[in-house]
Amino acid sequence: MRQWVEALEKAELHVHLEGAVYPDVLLELGVDLSPDQIAAKYTYADFNGFIEAFKWVVGCLRTPDDFALVTRRLLERLAAQNVRYAEIILSVGVMFLRKQDAAAIYDAVVREAARSPVEVWWICDAVRQFGAEHVMEVARFAADRAQDRVVAFGVGGKEALGPVEWFADSFALAREQGLKLVPHAGETEGPESVWNAVRMGAARIGHGIRAAGDPALTRYLRDHDIPLELSITSNVATGAVAGVAVHPVRRLFDAGVPIVLNTDDPAMFHTSLSAEFDLAAGEFGFTEDEIRAVAANGFRYGFRSAPTHTRPSLPAMGQ
Repeated sequence: MRQWVEALEKAELHVHLEGAVYPDVLLELGVDLSPDQIAAKYTYADFNGFIEAFKWVVGCLRTPDDFALVTRRLLERLAAQNVRYAEIILSVGVMFLRKQDAAAIYDAVVREAARSPVEVWWICDAVRQFGAEHVMEVARFAADRAQDRVVAFGVGGKEALGPVEWFADSFALAREQGLKLVPHAGETEGPESVWNAVRMGAARIGHGIRAAGDPALTRYLRDHDIPLELSITSNVATGAVAGVAVHPVRRLFDAGVPIVLNTDDPAMFHTSLSAEFDLAAGEFGFTEDEIRAVAANGFRYGFRSAPTHTRPSLPAMGQ
């Protein structure tokens, strides 16, 4: 199955660039720690622990060239998995908080991505717990680049500390400039968080697993064709679900909710997009046709993916 999945054309719609900083890349960047010490930094017990680990990794990225190297290495890994299209989340809000030159960093990653065979677009992400003014600053940054490969605007961070309704003005600004809205919602908070994201005009929902507990919401997502960006390994690693066996990916798919499989933070969660598809097949019984359908969703719900990529082609497994 893994070999077949590796060969399948895929799209990655929910991957944080800063969450794709692999330990070997940190060594390339000159981080003065041993591999074992770096591995310890990537170990955590819950969502708050993950946030602290993420913050430590981000602290190792200082210059535009650092971000360009991370981009290069991520895209090499994606290309090796036959990922043809990617929308990469850039933590612009964190750059502002760290007083980095976000414009120079953005220009560096765009230049680097242009060298890759993977078609890349960008999502600018704000940190919700730092408030509406901070989120608006990121929205303005994204809006200014709406014609320069930014396709969407979102909010991440600690969901309970920044309900999406606080950011209505920022979402409106982004939407007016032609950007799609892709907030994280329903990852650690309940179905109402997803409902509120939908009310704000979300085109896709980051995670959204709590929607599985609300039949009316799952019907709404199905009937209005609003996809959930699911990341199975991420949800298990952060404690958003108690274990693989209880992840709602199968229930959501069977309920007709459009789903897309993603990695979220592949370096932090020790996963890959191929591994997520393999997990769906091995743990949740997704058939070959269902895997193809989910892979096709990655292109179908990509904001700039070409129509020719809506139906990935591959011989049947075993042929």
